Parts: sequence; structure tokens; C-alpha cells
Amino acid sequence: MTLCGGLLACLVFGFTATAAEKPSTPPEQPIPYSHKLHLALGLTCKDCHPNADPGETMGIPAASRCLNCHVSIAKDKPAIQKLAAYAKSKQPIPWVRVYQIPSYVDFSHRTHLEAGAKCGDCHGPVAGRDALWREGNITMGGCMECHRTHKASIDCTTCHEAR
Repeated sequence: MTLCGGLLACLVFGFTATAAEKPSTPPEQPIPYSHKLHLALGLTCKDCHPNADPGETMGIPAASRCLNCHVSIAKDKPAIQKLAAYAKSKQPIPWVRVYQIPSYVDFSHRTHLEAGAKCGDCHGPVAGRDALWREGNITMGGCMECHRTHKASIDCTTCHEAR
């Protein structure tokens, strides 16, 4: 079976997200973080989530980046003290991942952003959330629906390596 044939079979036989695959509650994170609060203060997604070359992923900031502001803002709060401890030890914050693109999918955040996609198109209304959970449909069906809506290619090799 070819890659495209296998992917078509997945679509035909229901390879779609179920309610169990799309949690409706946020996972517990090691430090509380409110996108709503930080974006209301004027930060943007790219302020904290860099898109280093070649552009596939959006980075997660090091704790030291957060301390650019929190060295003086809310520094006495327990969560900020915990953040400072991660920064001091140079340990990454062990965030619980909310979204994960499968390894067999070629996805470029940069390509999508340059095409006019907004973070909320895939990640949901992040700017209104104190905590994040998987709201966006990043299944193959969800991506193909978006590609059809925006008249982007739905050829298998657009997102998958040809075999």
C-alpha cells in the first residue's frame, strides 16, 4: 500500500479525533502561566515562542527569559520563586505538552505563519486562556479541512514524506 493509499484508508476508516483525544481540561503544569494575562500586558506569541531556523517549531522560553520581567514583577509569589529556581539551576521547566505533531508529519510553523495563519487557528483562543488545553483539531482530518478551506494543497506529499 502506498503512503497516500494508507492515509486515505485512515480517513475513510475514521482516523479522527475522539472526545478522549481532545481533552477539555488543562493539564496540571509545574508553574501556573496565564496566556490571557501576559497577552493583555502587550506580549505577543513570538515574544516568548521564537521560531528558529528552519522554522518548523516554535520554541519554549527558558526560565531566564521569564525573569527579564519577573526579576522585579511578582518576585515574591511562590510560582515566580519556583521559576527563579529553574533559572538558577539552568534546568528547563518541565511543561506538560499540550500539542504534539506526529513525527511522520512535516509541519512548518513558519510556512503557516507566512501564509497568514494565526496561532489561534490551530491552538484555539489562547489569548483568552489562563490555562491551555487541546482545543484545536490538529488531526489529519482537521488539517485537511483547513487546507481545503484556504485552498492549500491537500496532496499527500505536502505534509508527508513520499515513500
